Amino acid sequence: MTQSPNDRLIVALDVPNAIAGLKLAQDLGDAVTFYKIGLGMLTGGGLGLANELKQEQGKRIFLDMKLFDIGATVEAAVRGLAQFELDFLTVHGDPHVVRAAKEGASGTDMKILAVTILTSLDRADLDDSLIKDGTTADLVVERAGRAFEAGADGIIASPQEAAMIRALPEAANRLIVTPGVRPAGADLGDQKRVATPAQAITDGADHIVVGRPIWAAANPTQAAKDILASLP
Repeated sequence: MTQSPNDRLIVALDVPNAIAGLKLAQDLGDAVTFYKIGLGMLTGGGLGLANELKQEQGKRIFLDMKLFDIGATVEAAVRGLAQFELDFLTVHGDPHVVRAAKEGASGTDMKILAVTILTSLDRADLDDSLIKDGTTADLVVERAGRAFEAGADGIIASPQEAAMIRALPEAANRLIVTPGVRPAGADLGDQKRVATPAQAITDGADHIVVGRPIWAAANPTQAAKDILASLP
């Protein structure tokens, strides 16, 4: 599929169910071409919504499942999801998970994106999880490199690490997708490592993911257009 400039903005449909997600997509119309459907939507008709937006409306779809399990289970899950002809799927960035996901997606155009460290986490959270010492940024870059070596088509990382990941030799021709993006002056919500949309793109992101600042706006369509207009 040919990518349009608008594809750089991925709108996160972090709404209660598929009915609300479909209404938001209809309201946004042609202003938005790419949507993220996450785990929270899964039991609310998320896969059905993904199929509707992809097959009936021609949108691009990022399924944000963050899969993690033994290799055989991940491979089977990804093979099942690949039949929906979606564009992006996330898995955790552990090399064995990435390798299994790539095997499950083989023969399809679905890109496997590896999650490094969630953008809602900081060093204190990593300590609680017994993650090894080191700055969050350094660990993100290290995990990104290992995920690329395992075959990941791209990386999910905060915009604050985008430039460092883009500088990795392994990152050539790979995707960087950044959640944790907030327009200037917006509420940070539950995100801790953030940047503006323009800064994220400047620092090497291919796509930015924005949810609340769009769907909670008084005029979501205008909010999306304003973000797109701000991109370099």
